Amino acid sequence: MMRLENKVVLITGASKGIGKAIALGMAREGADVFLNYNLDAKGAEEAAHRIRELGRRAWTVRADLRSPAQIEAMFEYLRRETPVLNVLVNNAAITGWTPLFEITVEKWDAVIETNLRGTFFTSLHAARWMKETGGGSIVNVSTNCAELGVKNLVAYATSKGGIHAMTRQLAVELAPYRIRVNTFAPGPTLVERNLSDDPDYNRTWGQVVPLGRAAEPEEMVGPAIFLASDESSFMTGQLFFVDGGWTVAGRLPEEYLERTARKHST
Repeated sequence: MMRLENKVVLITGASKGIGKAIALGMAREGADVFLNYNLDAKGAEEAAHRIRELGRRAWTVRADLRSPAQIEAMFEYLRRETPVLNVLVNNAAITGWTPLFEITVEKWDAVIETNLRGTFFTSLHAARWMKETGGGSIVNVSTNCAELGVKNLVAYATSKGGIHAMTRQLAVELAPYRIRVNTFAPGPTLVERNLSDDPDYNRTWGQVVPLGRAAEPEEMVGPAIFLASDESSFMTGQLFFVDGGWTVAGRLPEEYLERTARKHST
């Protein structure tokens, strides 16, 4: 039996990278998938096409998660299309690379509003719906940058640290409604965004990650399905790392951190 058979899932930031991999992986486990995107309509439609080829239903829905009004409109659309939402995967995020003393109010707000505020209000809308229909699972995709303290990513790490605290808070408040809330934090992963910053990303991070390489996006599918499915039915309020041991070792590629911050500041 497929682990998410006939479940309805919303995945934010699903047009590429980890979000797209999770969307395809959940469809293979029997889920129907709403793919949220902001700018990459082509990527979202391509993922939806691949899901339909698997025999599952798929929809694309645009919403900039910095906007509570757009989040609300997204859920109005979802409710017209389906009577139930079983799983929310909060994946959408921006990094906001900036040297500490060069960060602007605009960049800080963009990162916090997308990653933290967007995750909260998306979760709140999902939880209201799940409360009406008997429960569900909220899965947050974080980063171990919030655990290690990585230079030039202060807004990003702060936003994800807030998600870690939010996970625990929502888990307690939503437990009476049979809504579980958990988070997993990927380490360095071979997604388009990272490879555009450093085509040699795998070697760069392989030098500091104990397992000797960066992750493939598909390696985040298993943790997401585990938290979304009944396999984790007695888990809520938890955080774990999927990082090849990077959090344990705590070593950083300093030259890469400086080079990437400079690139995004120009």
